[in-house]
Amino acid sequence: MYTSHTKADKEEMLKVIGLEKIEDLFQCLPDEGKFPTLDLPEGITEMEAMDELQYISSFNETTQELVSFLGAGAYNHFVPAAVDAILQRGEFYSAYTPYQPEIAQGTLQAIFEYQSLVAALTGMDVANASHYDGATSVAEAVNMAYHTFRGRKTRIVVSPTVNPQYRATIHTYMDGMDLEIVGEDLDPNSNPDDLIELIDENTAIVVVQYPDFLGRLFDLSTLTAAAHEHKALVSVHINPISLGLLKPPSEFGADIVTGEGQPLGISLSYGGPYLGLFATKQKYVRKMAGRLAGETVDTRGQRGYVLTLNTREQHIRRENATSNICTNQGLIALASTVYLSLLGKNGLQDLAKLNYHKAHYAAEQISTVPGFSVNPVQPFFNEFVVQCPVPAEEVNQTLLEHDILGGYELSKDYPGMTHELLVAVTEMNPKSEIDFLVAVLEEEYHD
Repeated sequence: MYTSHTKADKEEMLKVIGLEKIEDLFQCLPDEGKFPTLDLPEGITEMEAMDELQYISSFNETTQELVSFLGAGAYNHFVPAAVDAILQRGEFYSAYTPYQPEIAQGTLQAIFEYQSLVAALTGMDVANASHYDGATSVAEAVNMAYHTFRGRKTRIVVSPTVNPQYRATIHTYMDGMDLEIVGEDLDPNSNPDDLIELIDENTAIVVVQYPDFLGRLFDLSTLTAAAHEHKALVSVHINPISLGLLKPPSEFGADIVTGEGQPLGISLSYGGPYLGLFATKQKYVRKMAGRLAGETVDTRGQRGYVLTLNTREQHIRRENATSNICTNQGLIALASTVYLSLLGKNGLQDLAKLNYHKAHYAAEQISTVPGFSVNPVQPFFNEFVVQCPVPAEEVNQTLLEHDILGGYELSKDYPGMTHELLVAVTEMNPKSEIDFLVAVLEEEYHD
């Protein structure tokens, strides 16, 4: 590790303060409180370290080496080279939060464009920029609803088919608050309208996913209307690619729309960093967490950009702040902005159709394999549940032997679904890969 202090520098500093060695700085600490001696190997050169790290990384298997049908919240989509090329420009790559608008116009404009794209995509009035990931966005939606009603409503209705990791994040956020979270213990195969009986006058928000965690699509109009009758908010978590084909949540009355922005030009990256999308109606903007960039005109009449609503309100309001979210995923938000700009409206529609049609082809072909079935009734986008003749874990092990990453084993989150596999198909899966998957299933599980 590089350090600017030479041995002579250290000796001089120790001499000035009257000590002989660095360890003497910690002599006041009891021995039991000191960190034990690290059992580290001898130091090596940079070249040797690079060789060692490359050797270790060679054991990783990624979607570049394996055929992947794994989704469940993180998806293998194509990322155009232009995304990274723009991200790595020094103006963006090294920039921090734009507190001084006069020297951060490029960053502020990028944030403004991001907000505009997310608002257009979701059909909502305003979008922030941004949150850490989809889970954070969902939890902040609950937090916003709580503060919207000033804590007077304490029931939170959450669908059992909201991503289990997102539901866990809600519980983490709300731990210690006097809230009642209901709905998660319902049958995951139930209809969203089954949540209606849980909504009452004490309900602050109803949280659903569209498509849901099992890939299914439902009309949420009836549920939304029922929630609004009790003056509760409705938060809908979306897959942004699906909105190239599906009606946006704004059309069935959603008050808040959240999403995981990873499909929008962001690589899988072993789980992050990702991007939390968050959009809402104009009337809730002052309760919304995260920053908001706005467009204005300067004293010379030229267009300019500023932070319209500063996120750091906790500096003033302290414990009364509606959120403590300060840092947005600026670089990752820029990636999604570049990605959506490259695709445009028609490109996003074409991409959504590719995902939809490839997934439906896969579902049809898997259904022809004896012992395997896909629910033919409920509409889905690019993810669907496969009923397997043996435990899903065994199927995945078999597929991995053929260099195929199978679907997500639903028993990890829903103990009763031991034979169900959640399969995702994207534009990255050509027909040959789908046919290969089906051929392996036929070969391995024929009677």
